[in-house]
Amino acid sequence: MSDANAGRKAGFKWGPFTLRIPFLQARWCWPEGLQGVLVAAATGLALVPIMTGYFGLSFEQAVAASLIHSVLISSAILVFGEPYAPGWITPALPLVLSFVIGGFDSPELRFQAMTALSLDFAFIVILLGVTGLGNRFMLWLPAPLKGGIILGAAIAAFKRVFLDDADKYLLAQPISTTLACVVCLLLAFSLPLQRLRDSNRFVRTLASLGLLPGFLLAALVGPLVGEIDYDIQWGVLLPPVHEVWAKASPLAIGWPDVSLLLQCLPLALVAYIILFGDLVTGNEVLRQSADQRPDDPVDINPARSHLSVGIRNVLMALTAPFFPTQGSLWAGVHVIVVQRWQRGRESMDQLFSGLASYYVMGLPAMFLLLPLLTGLKPLMGIALSLTLVLTGFACGFVAMAIPRNPTERGVVLLTGVAIAVFPAWVGLLVGIGATVALTGFSPTTDSRVS
Repeated sequence: MSDANAGRKAGFKWGPFTLRIPFLQARWCWPEGLQGVLVAAATGLALVPIMTGYFGLSFEQAVAASLIHSVLISSAILVFGEPYAPGWITPALPLVLSFVIGGFDSPELRFQAMTALSLDFAFIVILLGVTGLGNRFMLWLPAPLKGGIILGAAIAAFKRVFLDDADKYLLAQPISTTLACVVCLLLAFSLPLQRLRDSNRFVRTLASLGLLPGFLLAALVGPLVGEIDYDIQWGVLLPPVHEVWAKASPLAIGWPDVSLLLQCLPLALVAYIILFGDLVTGNEVLRQSADQRPDDPVDINPARSHLSVGIRNVLMALTAPFFPTQGSLWAGVHVIVVQRWQRGRESMDQLFSGLASYYVMGLPAMFLLLPLLTGLKPLMGIALSLTLVLTGFACGFVAMAIPRNPTERGVVLLTGVAIAVFPAWVGLLVGIGATVALTGFSPTTDSRVS
């Protein structure tokens, strides 16, 4: 590799982080860019119905908040030099929505709760990252308690879709939402299709597109069954960021008090446990492929990853607090990008090019285009339901694989139900009590968490 090319790929170091300039130190990759324009936009806008329905924001203001979240997520790649496809801490989302929407009545209080969660989480992540205690904490945590937390996220996700918000989303567009969920579940998890994917190029290509096939099919079928009515407008939207600031930022509406910060701490700890699992997953995917790309070495640094997540959560808390949109990994996208990267330089010159292209080089211009926004607007409820259903299914089978005997399986189930139904601190207390009483408080011995 020439010195010039090595310098181009290296970026600019600042502290433990690396800044890369789009199109110069991260080249454009068309396959990832085209997928990102649609998939990243649809997923990034999935919370718009929640923000308009429960947080007092208009459609334009909710889009502006999503724009801020997406810029911060993209900064993980381009500003902090993280070698993962970043995303939400999705399994924590249903728990957070149940806690915030169910526990606070006004949009102002809900935004203050989101601020408290983001600041608590940032404190935990930065503290455990700087001190190196994160690995020790995860090794100390008993397996049944881990499994119960993850199962709790699964139950809360299904509860949000099929009970709490069923009338707003699922029952409002039953055929389209069901079709999108079924197609995506089949492509992502069906064992017969996985076997067919190994021998069929079309199925393999379809499965590599993640959420896109099911989402597009729902978009086509929805108008035919009368569930979707498109009203596409032309022009450019100038997101009212200043209005989001006035309605959401603690610098405008006031800071959460100490009691609220303490109330949010258990749920922030639950989110950290999920985040740590995401980091382990992202590292394993990279390590399995790194041998095939010795020309593009990847720097895995857990301390840097913790700091990156912590700083982004602080920035989000100050501007457009909506926890947990600042995590470390979008697992499906990470796998898709890494798989193409490992095929060699002719497929992707460097990992950061593919990652930055999927996030449209850090500036999600699709949030500014009215035709795209208004076209996606009637599909946002479907995108949210789809995200939660896939999250629930994935968390469910991960959680069920953790217990090693019938007693541990019972503890996982009891803990999961308690976390999904009761406040997070009550659920954690139930889980800890059940673990100690029924299985003993045995630290995890799985070396993959180190």
